Amino acid sequence: MLNVEAIQDSLRKFELDGWLLYDFRGTNRLARRVLGMSDDNVGSRRWFYCIPAEGEPMKLVHRIETAALAGVPGSASVYLKWQELEAGVERLVAGMTRVAMEYSPNNANPYVSRVDAGTIELVRRFGCEVVSSGNLVQQFEAVWDEAQWQMHLEASQHTDAAFARVWSLIANRIRSGQRLTECIVQQEIMQHFVEHGLTTYHPPIIGVGPHSGDPHFEPDADNDTEMREGDFVLIDLWAKMDRPRAVYSDLTRVGFIGHQVPERYEEVFQVVARARDAGIAIVKQAFARGQPLQGWQVDQATRDVIEAAGFGEAFIHRTGHSIGQETHGNGANMDNLEMHDERLVLPGTCFSIEPGIYLPEFGVRSEVDVFVDREGNVHVTGGDLQQAVIPILAEY
Repeated sequence: MLNVEAIQDSLRKFELDGWLLYDFRGTNRLARRVLGMSDDNVGSRRWFYCIPAEGEPMKLVHRIETAALAGVPGSASVYLKWQELEAGVERLVAGMTRVAMEYSPNNANPYVSRVDAGTIELVRRFGCEVVSSGNLVQQFEAVWDEAQWQMHLEASQHTDAAFARVWSLIANRIRSGQRLTECIVQQEIMQHFVEHGLTTYHPPIIGVGPHSGDPHFEPDADNDTEMREGDFVLIDLWAKMDRPRAVYSDLTRVGFIGHQVPERYEEVFQVVARARDAGIAIVKQAFARGQPLQGWQVDQATRDVIEAAGFGEAFIHRTGHSIGQETHGNGANMDNLEMHDERLVLPGTCFSIEPGIYLPEFGVRSEVDVFVDREGNVHVTGGDLQQAVIPILAEY
């Protein structure tokens, strides 16, 4: 349920006069999530919803869709003609100087930029400075409640267990001489999800040898490598409980099909592990000291470790992403590469920390999930941190 008072408290904290939410045919999923609107209830006309820092929220809806915002509090105005729409928007922002919208200057943060340039121009025409609602969206869409946290912990138990299952599958098939491919391992993980009541939007990544050096490799019938003793393996899997409002667990680990891991694989893994741990450490330190922390700072902490080890050019993605009802959620990303994410790491949010080094012959990634609870305690979920490349035939 929409908590108008809490939003107004945040608007005053951020020195904003109001938050102007807008949608047209479902283009602004963030606004719809904040207002608690279902994804399958999308109209065909524009609506606006303005929450002022003080006073009653106001709606602007089309005459043939007057019930578009029926589920949220506030008085409603109705428009039909385009002139009435523009006049209505002007009334919504009258007297306001700084207004938040789902906007990012220069589209620096495309995850937040959901309002088209023309609509931004319209609001500016009425004397308003439009600022990004990124931190507001986080607070009122990306923050988990207790039920979601518990569902994440439950999903984490099952995703953690999936690794033991597939390491055993690999070991048993290799020892018995049975055929084993990336897709067979992928199917085993999907079966594990089904058996434990999990769902996912996409099958996991299984990368062998050079395929592990491609961060988004997807095995399929036309590109399915057979796995043999002596191969390096990367597994990246993500799933959530198959329940309403469930949130994801997203983990990556690496192994070697053999009894003793070659030195080169272990050398690269240890750099990645140190980077991962540096990312976790900066989060813990910031919240222990009560200091604000922005997403880009976590990325830089991990990136510094990898660059110092001489692998900077091989770390080709951000350190982590927000986690929510989608694998890539709507909170702060740990990113100072693809964008300079200045959104705050907020209590009640979850994100991945997953540095990687990708070389032509193999790639290493170590991914964990980090949840900061409402008291500022930092939790790393998904089982014990991987400390070394797993020698699959020695341990399973």
